[in-house]
Amino acid sequence: MASFLPNLVLFFSCFSLLAFISAATLKTQPQIPIRPNKLVLRVQKDDATNLHVAQIYKRNPPVQFPFVIDLNGRFLTENCENQYLSLGYNAPFCHSTLCARANPNSPMTCRTCSSRTQIGCHPNACGLMTTNPVTRQSALGELAQDVLTISSTQGSGPGPMVQIPQFLFACAPSNILQNGLPKNVQGIAGLGHSPISLPYQLASHFGFPPKFAVCLPPSSDRSGVVFFGEGPYFMKPNIDVSQKLTYTPLIIGRQGEYYINVQSIKINNKIVPLNTSLLTYTPEQGVGGTMISTTTPYTILQTSIFRAVTQFYINQLQGLPQVKPVAPFGVCFDAKRFTGSSTAAFPSIDLVLDNNQNIIWRISAPNIFVQPRPFIGCLGFVDGGLKPQASIVIGAMQLEENLLQFDLTNSRLGFSNYLLPRTSCTNFNFGKSSTGAEESTECTDEP
Repeated sequence: MASFLPNLVLFFSCFSLLAFISAATLKTQPQIPIRPNKLVLRVQKDDATNLHVAQIYKRNPPVQFPFVIDLNGRFLTENCENQYLSLGYNAPFCHSTLCARANPNSPMTCRTCSSRTQIGCHPNACGLMTTNPVTRQSALGELAQDVLTISSTQGSGPGPMVQIPQFLFACAPSNILQNGLPKNVQGIAGLGHSPISLPYQLASHFGFPPKFAVCLPPSSDRSGVVFFGEGPYFMKPNIDVSQKLTYTPLIIGRQGEYYINVQSIKINNKIVPLNTSLLTYTPEQGVGGTMISTTTPYTILQTSIFRAVTQFYINQLQGLPQVKPVAPFGVCFDAKRFTGSSTAAFPSIDLVLDNNQNIIWRISAPNIFVQPRPFIGCLGFVDGGLKPQASIVIGAMQLEENLLQFDLTNSRLGFSNYLLPRTSCTNFNFGKSSTGAEESTECTDEP
């Protein structure tokens, strides 16, 4: 008994010390928020295609893959045919509640497979029509569920990683994702107005309003950002770019695309003469109007609008010699004659919105001129033909260095106009990941 008491005292002393150390350790460990109110993705530009790619963690255990950002895509589409390994994969049945949620405006289609059962090919699975947004090639895929992991944020840098255990997406046949897209991408990240798009699933799972913001980088050497959730969105040097946004109504297309109401176009504060009936979106036919797109590298204009805008712009540059156009552009200049080191002095193009002369989306000169070859500068607009789906498609180049906030609850678009020199889309402080490792900026399919 005499030897028992010292041992008992020693035991409780050690236990108390361990409890103290454990409590202190827990206090210093980052606590993963159960319901974060904001999430963030890193975005990079692919120089070969001029498309923008987000790094997304999928599967269980998580693996990082590059996905092309598709502003109008209805869901996340993934190539599941190339060694898809995960403990979390599930294929919802046809005619299930999940299948109805994924196909809100079309009859449910049952997926049948001629080959053996495998990932992306299960009997009686829910079918989803998947589309390559660049080539427009489509094929029937399979509705699937798996783990999606994403970084939380308080707005000024990445925080702990959080998960959606049963994130809905589409497994697409690999052949439709082979052309027109950046090398080695795993799929398409759809941000469109759809029940299972990335913004809606993230908002529904974590309980914040369906709102997201896109800030695209102008080059591949630095990263841009996509935010999910309400602001603030801080860019170095500590500037909240969600402040001082200009707002305009957001129009939803028949397939969940995002349109805005452009009333007129001005250059040098002068109205460009146009057939304004082309600027009106007709929902019954799904034609006309102005659509915003991240999978269209350069703004596309209906032929008569293209001719009017480019000729009006040429008239503002009297004395600047034109050269033979470089495809896909229709108007190019001798860049050796540009004065100074940039195009900042050239006129901007103003999109006047909603019959309000004070609501203007200003396309600044750096978003207008592109240099496809040395000493050649072209207007970054493409002739879209006489009868395109949308009369104007604002392309990715014209979106770069602009913060666009899509408020899906209130159906409005907030836009910052050109951020430079105040700050930049590349000024979000990604710093280090939640594991403490420096985050990679390369488009890779490695973890």
